Amino acid sequence: MDADAFPQEAVADDEPRYLRRQKPLEVKRRKFGRTAWRGYLRVGFWTVLSLAAMSAAYAVGNFLISSPEMRIIHPEQIQVSANPGEPLRYVSAASVRAVFVADRNHSVLRVPLDERRRQIEALPWVSQAVVRRALPNRIEIEITERTPVAFLREGSEMNLVDSQGMILARPLQGNFHFPVVTGISAEMQIDDRARRMQQFSDFSRQVNAARPGAMEHVNEVDLADLNDLRATIAGIPDSAPAGASDAPVLVHFGEGGFEEKYRSLIENYAQWRAAVGRVESIDLRFSREAVVNPDPAAPAVQVAQQRASNTVSGSPAKKSAAKKAKPAQSR
Repeated sequence: MDADAFPQEAVADDEPRYLRRQKPLEVKRRKFGRTAWRGYLRVGFWTVLSLAAMSAAYAVGNFLISSPEMRIIHPEQIQVSANPGEPLRYVSAASVRAVFVADRNHSVLRVPLDERRRQIEALPWVSQAVVRRALPNRIEIEITERTPVAFLREGSEMNLVDSQGMILARPLQGNFHFPVVTGISAEMQIDDRARRMQQFSDFSRQVNAARPGAMEHVNEVDLADLNDLRATIAGIPDSAPAGASDAPVLVHFGEGGFEEKYRSLIENYAQWRAAVGRVESIDLRFSREAVVNPDPAAPAVQVAQQRASNTVSGSPAKKSAAKKAKPAQSR
């Protein structure tokens, strides 16, 4: 068959449509070229530097922990002082240094500061403590001592107590001038003692606000009943004629409002006494009245009542408190 008899287009279709893929050219790369060597050198440098730093740190730490220059050997290396500007009066340095007996011949870096601080704050008369290291081989301690606010009588024992209810043994040295509180014992929980001493603090503050120096006349405060604070007061201010001396009077103040009640007491006591004679106790717990109980040994037996118009306001009226007298009821 003559090839010329076919159209050229048909002949063209028989030709291969794709070219044969050529073999790719292989490129050989150097495994240790200049750029690769730089990376390897950089990694090696930092690795060696890290190892050297770790070794140096280990050597320094080992030296500081085991070095004799860092050890606590003598008790004098535990330095105890009060807060700046305050003397250390009741806490002995020996009792504080005894807390660090377990740290003798050990590096100062091994002393557990938080644990030692808690142990020091558990000591009597210590309110707060700051414990810090002073290199190379000293421990510095600053003590804040507790501040007593009253004597505490438990049976035949007489101790001191602070505003948080912490019972403190009386130091050998110290001149204290406080009222006596009762109704608190060492068997009570510290929170219970703290609540009662908070009531005592409120009473002291409000009574002194009613008349500065009023707590000087308070001999004893009974805190056994939180609903009835009872205070024994001797020589109520402005209550007796010049030169007269009154026997102590037991006053029931209730659970609050001490400032107003004390103002009513000092402004009306002279009239109450004139009405009933010697007074044994006064009850201010009842709203809008005061009940006065005379001394059983006195001849007069009366009860004086003070109505609301004389007691409610912040400045009680100076009217007679004995407007109405009735036979006393036994209490």
